[in-house]
Amino acid sequence: MATGMFDFDGELADLVIAYCRERLSLEPVPLDHPGVKAELDAALAGMISPSGNEPAKVLSTFAERLAPAVISCDSPRFLSFIPAAPTKASLLFDMVVSCSSLQGTSWLEAAGAVSAENQVLNLIAELAGMPTGAGGVFVSGGSAGNLSAMIVARDLARRRGLTAATPKVAVSDQSHSSVAMALHVVGMEPLVVATEDSRLTAAALRDAVAGAEGELAAVVATAGTTNAGIVDDLEGVGALARELGAWFHVDGAYGGAALFSERVRPRYAGLRHADSFVVDPHKWLFAPFDCAALLYRDPHLAKGVHTQEAGYLDVLHTDAPEEWNPSDYAYHLTRRARGLPLWFSLAVHGTDAYRDAVDASLDLAATTAGLIAGRPYLELLREPELSVVLFRRRGWSAADYHSWGRKLLEDQVGFVTPTTWAGETVARFCFLHPGTTEGMVTEILDTLA
Repeated sequence: MATGMFDFDGELADLVIAYCRERLSLEPVPLDHPGVKAELDAALAGMISPSGNEPAKVLSTFAERLAPAVISCDSPRFLSFIPAAPTKASLLFDMVVSCSSLQGTSWLEAAGAVSAENQVLNLIAELAGMPTGAGGVFVSGGSAGNLSAMIVARDLARRRGLTAATPKVAVSDQSHSSVAMALHVVGMEPLVVATEDSRLTAAALRDAVAGAEGELAAVVATAGTTNAGIVDDLEGVGALARELGAWFHVDGAYGGAALFSERVRPRYAGLRHADSFVVDPHKWLFAPFDCAALLYRDPHLAKGVHTQEAGYLDVLHTDAPEEWNPSDYAYHLTRRARGLPLWFSLAVHGTDAYRDAVDASLDLAATTAGLIAGRPYLELLREPELSVVLFRRRGWSAADYHSWGRKLLEDQVGFVTPTTWAGETVARFCFLHPGTTEGMVTEILDTLA
């Protein structure tokens, strides 16, 4: 019987822990490079075989050949898409979660982990202005959160008598791609609302849904669009959704973290209307992948939709008031306790440190807008609301932006990919890492001269 692979191996532990210590100590984290398939195939040849390999050889292959072919999203020079900047405390505790095989499926199996996760969920719900009793679960990402919320919206719409074969969900033309995918999966149809200056407003929503009230299951607003960091009219849209009797979901996967900033929190006041809300701590709340908080105003509604029934699961469902099964609040069953690294980091550093880190990104975005405005060859496309900055290099084509981005990465100056705005290819920065400095931004902007 092959029991050896379950025995503790001190040398293997030291080997891996030494690598983790070295990776954690990198300052700053290097960007690294895209991979070349032929080189990666050669590096992986023979790695999986009947007899296995020496651990040192396998780790060396990973460290020297594979890891450098992964662009480091936790580098302060990673300014594309939505970066990540997990704290060292959260990364270390993620190792504890893995080493302990901690899962978080049910209260019976994981009450300690669930209690800690719920403490964080309660904090986020309080900042969002959701009522006492709001709660939810940590899922893998915004896509999973949006999907789970839309499943609840669909089922509740049917229970209240919505008979449309394909219910409609009002979304803005700036909503995240995962929302459209979620609607496709659950068999609902997007009713796309044209935005005003890229922001969903109550007036535009009212015009768009006129005549469709009998088919409308939900309204989805965005608290910080991915492309430009724009916060929708949450107050107006949320109040109208309630008037229409539609489920109100807010996708704050990226921008919801700005709730920690006292300066911009008033923009999120309309979250008090939300029936469900998603924010990804693995983005702007400095947690490791994969971690998204899904919150419900009335969790029992989600529980009535998502709870899975089976003979072997009966033992999980009791009438005990303290019971809280995370598996009851999203489409999953088995799940890792992915909220614990965030809990540990918040407990260690405190919420003030999180506020300051979020504010640092807001400050850098505002500073960068000024740097762009002071360069005649650049044009700021809009004042940043959060930590995304959109700008144009005058006279450039799409090919110029792509060539520029490749050169920046080749020189390890930055990872900056272009985006499309109003049909035009433009440049985009997204700031999340508190270690990103004005000097780094200036260095990148100077390459555009």
